[in-house]
Amino acid sequence: MWLIRNRTLILALTILALLTVNACLPKSPSERGGGINITVYGFSIMKESLEKAIFPAFTAKVKREHGLDITFTSSFAGSETVTNQIITGVKAQIAILSIERDAQRLKDHKDITSDWHDLPQKGIVNKTPFVILVRKGNPKGIHDFPDLAKPGVKVIHPDPNSSGGAQWSILAIYGSELVRSEKQSGEPDRARALQTLQAIWRNVISTGVTPGSAREARATFESGYGDALVTYELEGLLMKQTGAPVEIIVPEATIFSEHPAVVIDRSVSAADRPVIDAFMQYLWSDEAQRAFVKYHFRSSTNEALTQENKELATIRYPFTVDYFGGWSRAYPEVIDGIFRELVQKRK
Repeated sequence: MWLIRNRTLILALTILALLTVNACLPKSPSERGGGINITVYGFSIMKESLEKAIFPAFTAKVKREHGLDITFTSSFAGSETVTNQIITGVKAQIAILSIERDAQRLKDHKDITSDWHDLPQKGIVNKTPFVILVRKGNPKGIHDFPDLAKPGVKVIHPDPNSSGGAQWSILAIYGSELVRSEKQSGEPDRARALQTLQAIWRNVISTGVTPGSAREARATFESGYGDALVTYELEGLLMKQTGAPVEIIVPEATIFSEHPAVVIDRSVSAADRPVIDAFMQYLWSDEAQRAFVKYHFRSSTNEALTQENKELATIRYPFTVDYFGGWSRAYPEVIDGIFRELVQKRK
């Protein structure tokens, strides 16, 4: 038995060295015995693309090319919630997070010892812009973020304490006014951006339980609460696919959220490491990136793949978290310093 297990491990490690991004890996010994199980925790909106496309495609590829059985265990929640679960001991092997700050939190806690920036695209597996969802016919006349501050408009918003999407939304609103004012006058108007964020937040309604993730906020909006929801573009497109009576309002300037995939090193055995690494590389293959695009993400590797989805909007003035100096500055300066101190506490 010892000889068989070690021959299998040596084979797996040898083939890993020969793999390209599009290749897969043969079986390594697994603590679970038999087939290989990969445990993935993801932020809420990753569910469809992973469970309906990425996992089945990778499983079929490994089975077809190597005759090996792969299974997946997955769980989805707000990005901050997922991160907290892993920090408190959940045995996830891979996490796909909404914000890079959560990846850094896992690294600071020693759950991650490798550097996700060494992965393709510095670990960013896909991206999507933030938009506004409104009821069919747009009865409140909402055409951009400032319209969410109109009297009588009821806004649904997830909890920034648990949801990465909520933090992206805050950066989208605040940054949009900075970018637009800069285009108009040559200088970003921080007072105007703050006033807009404050006015919109006064219209955020309480539904009894604050949505803990972007997906929970969508469910609240779908159930009939509120006039508008700021969320990922793909949430609106998925709703429209089901025939939901909603419209997608594309702001003139908005942020593209970028989502890192990381290996939770403390949960990965030496035996299973080659399989985990092969799946991670697969996420940036054309096959996987095309699957993300099918479910309305933007590819992080190939703009031509993104163009295959004709439903994706064109953003006039797109920006990323780099506009704020990255998450190392955006979180303390905008989420903590501006939103929590000057907006949330003064609502």
